[in-house]
Amino acid sequence: MTAAEFALVWYRNDLRTYDHLPLVSACQSGLPVLALFIATPGSWQQHHMAPIKQDLIRRRVRALEQELSELNIPLLAVEAEDYQSCLAVLAALIQAGAQALYAETEYELREQQRDAKATALFQNSGKAVYFSDRRALMPPGSVLNKSSEMYQVFTPFKKAWLQQLAGRGVQVHKRPAPQLVAPVLTLDMPAMQPGDQSSLAYEVGEQQVLEQMRRYCQVQVQDYQQKRDFPALDATSGLSAYLAIGVISVHQAVARLQLEHGQTLNQGDSGPAVWLSELIWRDFYIHILVAFPQLIKHKAFQAETDQIVWPNDPQLFQAWCDGKTGYPIVDAAMRQLNQTGWMHNRLRMIVASFLVKDLHIDWRWGERYFMSKLIDGDFAANNGGWQWAASTGTDAAPYFRIFNPVTQSERFDPKGDFIRRMVPELADLPAAQIHWPHPLPMWSDYVAPVVDHSQARLITLQLFKAVKHS
Repeated sequence: MTAAEFALVWYRNDLRTYDHLPLVSACQSGLPVLALFIATPGSWQQHHMAPIKQDLIRRRVRALEQELSELNIPLLAVEAEDYQSCLAVLAALIQAGAQALYAETEYELREQQRDAKATALFQNSGKAVYFSDRRALMPPGSVLNKSSEMYQVFTPFKKAWLQQLAGRGVQVHKRPAPQLVAPVLTLDMPAMQPGDQSSLAYEVGEQQVLEQMRRYCQVQVQDYQQKRDFPALDATSGLSAYLAIGVISVHQAVARLQLEHGQTLNQGDSGPAVWLSELIWRDFYIHILVAFPQLIKHKAFQAETDQIVWPNDPQLFQAWCDGKTGYPIVDAAMRQLNQTGWMHNRLRMIVASFLVKDLHIDWRWGERYFMSKLIDGDFAANNGGWQWAASTGTDAAPYFRIFNPVTQSERFDPKGDFIRRMVPELADLPAAQIHWPHPLPMWSDYVAPVVDHSQARLITLQLFKAVKHS
């Protein structure tokens, strides 16, 4: 082990070189810069992180290693078991000469505990620690109502958010210039292991991802409002996985939108304005998570709904997971998730409503299953979306508004193109029959419906009324 003073940049869910304030700050310190990534599969498993997301992270880290090498910044990518094991890695780096730690703030409970221990470790050694609050465009706690409290409804939050955006703008940090000197040190640590290659459909080079964002913001986003709800169309950005692991930042996305469509961002029904609204939803759920930390412990935002006694039939849950409920749009969506690690946003709402309000299964079961499969799994967004659909969260759909999966299918997959793609046993059915193919054709091996929607709806109303009016 060769001692040499250096600044340490600890990468987590911010795997980029552009618009990376910790990296910029470390490069301005006057010290050589070392970057660090610690793979923690034990903690990832505790978070139910999807294997495909783990693979994307591992592949992205290797690409980042090459990109940082062009800046004369080595990336030390090591394998540890869990967050507790990170402390031993950091302690070894202090011994090796780390003078300061630079990182981006994370908000979840275990991450906060990990970072508090890391901070104490550095400060007790007389070293500096700098955290940058850049996960959301507006830092949590900065968008408050007139009573200095967190908004609990999205629309007024969005209005205040947009006012702040108009006042302060977006700051995107340039990629640092190549450094003159690289740290020289030898450490005996387990190297990060390769993944299972399940995410190969996703590009991992930073320039390629940035180019994908530019192209989307220049052209496709203009049709976003008209086409975004139709899963058979390739009409969404495809950037959610990259936002989840920080290959791009929300700051970059908003800045690009402003550059390309500054005049139409104030038109509420334009494609760019609606896509911006989706980015604001991401900020909203991060702010909610920080303001109401009980959500991290999987508590319902509307506390009384935690009193609902869900039947939680495991066979019905398995049918939902497998895409074998007898409701074609639900089954097509779940098969898309299982096969690709991604699901169209409209479909996420449909299958979440179906699990909770047709199958009467606790929303937390679905929340956990999504995290175990999604390449773009993000706790704040996933929790917020599930609680919205389950009518237990902030700004949630009223419990008596219950999606009818058949009419949703007819509206958003009118020709049945998406269903045919994902449920091949129904491929030969005409559009008029594919949304509700029951009774089944003699030749079809598709499943019979596991529940009757109209009866399930009445049970849902009873479950909620029991806690809402008690």
